[in-house]
Amino acid sequence: MKYKGELGLLTVAIIWGSGFVASDISLGFFTPFQVLALRFVLAALVLVAIFPRYLKQLDRQTILHGALLGVALYLAFMFQTIGLVYTTPSKNAFLTAVNVIIVPFIGLLIYRRPIDRYGTVGAFVALIGVGLISFNLDLSVNVGDVLTLVCAVSFAVHIFFTDEFLKRGTHPVSLTILQMASAGVIGLIVGGVTSVLRFGEAKGGAGLTASLLAVVYLALMSTTAAFLLQTISQKSTTATRAAVILATESVFGTAFSAWILKEQLTVRAIIGSILVFIAIIIAEVKPGLKIREVLHGHD
Repeated sequence: MKYKGELGLLTVAIIWGSGFVASDISLGFFTPFQVLALRFVLAALVLVAIFPRYLKQLDRQTILHGALLGVALYLAFMFQTIGLVYTTPSKNAFLTAVNVIIVPFIGLLIYRRPIDRYGTVGAFVALIGVGLISFNLDLSVNVGDVLTLVCAVSFAVHIFFTDEFLKRGTHPVSLTILQMASAGVIGLIVGGVTSVLRFGEAKGGAGLTASLLAVVYLALMSTTAAFLLQTISQKSTTATRAAVILATESVFGTAFSAWILKEQLTVRAIIGSILVFIAIIIAEVKPGLKIREVLHGHD
């Protein structure tokens, strides 16, 4: 299938969109650090149980790549989850999606790679769209918003280097297992230290059962299934395209928030959703390029 990578990433975006709601519920009882430790450790255990044979095929390069992605992944989710304590799920979704702008510029800064103009235009259109979805008219910013912006930078680094490591031949399943295991180890250490120091707080509003079920969903779907699918799908597309498609998680995050958490869905949010999908069309179809190809075909 020609667009299997893109379809896989769109599925990931839908799962992640629901993850904003699950994260919000999980913080009803657990602290952000406890949520992170639980989701990554559970995800790593499930992946090892399903794919034990990949542990026998590890080499130094794969271990290094997995560890580096694990650090980026933990930092991204740490800042995102802490930010969610102080801001709304829909706003958290928008600010996370800022990574769509950052990804192509990482390649420019590190490797001097030219930026694909269609991917970049699509990225900026997507950013406008998710802005309409999530921001209030006063454009207010709080500590949760700032923390989520730091999360966006970490996610951009993760998306970019996932693409790089896959190009170097690292197996997607092995890479997924190792980054989850690395993030899980970091989560246990940070979770233990913060618990002793009594650092971090729950958001409140949900009991133990609901919060625990939300954490299990985050571990199995938003972490295990989604990141495995993301890593495999990114082999069939570019980092910039992946970032644009994954930006649609804000659309789905807002939709799930409106449906489950009863957040109000405004006309601006609907318009923003349309703009995000237009952004994908710009980045994927490259309309100007297609028109030139047709014209040259008639020369």
